[in-house]
Amino acid sequence: MKFDILTLFPDMFDILNESIIGRAEKKGLIEFNTTNIRDFAINKHGQVDDYPYGGGYGMVMQPQPIYDAYMKVCEPLDKKPHVIYMSPKGKVLTQKRASELSEMEHIVILCGHYEGVDQRIIDKIVDEEISIGDYVLTGGELPAMVLIDTVSRMIEGVLKTEESFTLESHYNGLLEHPQYTRPPEFMGEKVPDVLLSGDHKKIEEWRKEMSYKETLNKRPDLLNK
Repeated sequence: MKFDILTLFPDMFDILNESIIGRAEKKGLIEFNTTNIRDFAINKHGQVDDYPYGGGYGMVMQPQPIYDAYMKVCEPLDKKPHVIYMSPKGKVLTQKRASELSEMEHIVILCGHYEGVDQRIIDKIVDEEISIGDYVLTGGELPAMVLIDTVSRMIEGVLKTEESFTLESHYNGLLEHPQYTRPPEFMGEKVPDVLLSGDHKKIEEWRKEMSYKETLNKRPDLLNK
């Protein structure tokens, strides 16, 4: 899996070199590269945005620098990569969509900023718009990192076992059951006896029941789906 990120702030993605995702890249399981859109500005000031036609607040990213940055990424390719624009207007990211994206070979992520990007660049190169929630951020960099993280961890070999993600919240439509570790008692609260019983059948039944209860109490909307 290869990720190419088109952004005005490539240094923000240094965090991807840490933890599980960083180790996966070192192993060659995933690859991510950043391309600075500002490098493709055609004016001496490096300007990549301008006032919106029709008036209004803020600035809009111009299509030309984005397109040239995209074409630079595509130069060595023999087919078009899948292009995602991180946008509050996109479909909300789900575990199901992350799983589907993890089957792709190459994803290009466009990170907008200011008031967004010129619609013509969306029409020209973008295959889908994705949001990470019904709220607005200052730019697409943080959402892009969320997307990369949630997709990458589902790629074979990134986590130690497939169960690491198939038993987690949202994978099967329910929230994950509560988790416990040592010590067996903390501030008067004990680990449920069933988890110490060694009876794997009972433990599995308890986990399924608690998964349903967690979903009912915290996200009943998921049960309707």
